[in-house]
Amino acid sequence: MVTETVNDAVNPSPPLTVLYDGACPLCRREIGIYRGLQPLRPDAPVCFADVSDAALPLPLALPPGTTREQLLARFHVRGRDGELLSGAQAFLALWAALPGWRWLAWVGRVPGAAWSMERTYGLFLRWRPMLQRWAFRLDPPGLDRPKFHDDTPR
Repeated sequence: MVTETVNDAVNPSPPLTVLYDGACPLCRREIGIYRGLQPLRPDAPVCFADVSDAALPLPLALPPGTTREQLLARFHVRGRDGELLSGAQAFLALWAALPGWRWLAWVGRVPGAAWSMERTYGLFLRWRPMLQRWAFRLDPPGLDRPKFHDDTPR
């Protein structure tokens, strides 16, 4: 399935949409954890869109002014207001919507915390290609293994 909504409630406002790289084994594992959680507000669903899937409808996957490559390079969330967040700000928005993770969103409000989280995420992105190769080795045999988009640090 290309997109999946965590909550099936009828919602007049757009959901929080997580735009993630489904070809990344690390990303797939993390998103799998988030998908198993029900949003804190039943009237505010969280959707997940795999932007590595070329079959994903372009208006959904590519917010105005972005490319698929930009979305694959970093973690992004499109807020309910349509604003596109990336990196630490995107994680904080998602964590604020999910039980068990809200405390991290609160930590992110401490002065300097979001800045530190963004710097740490930037370091992770440099190591991501190597970590992806390692994570692929941990995948069970027979699992469909998408190809890397590229191995350049971002």
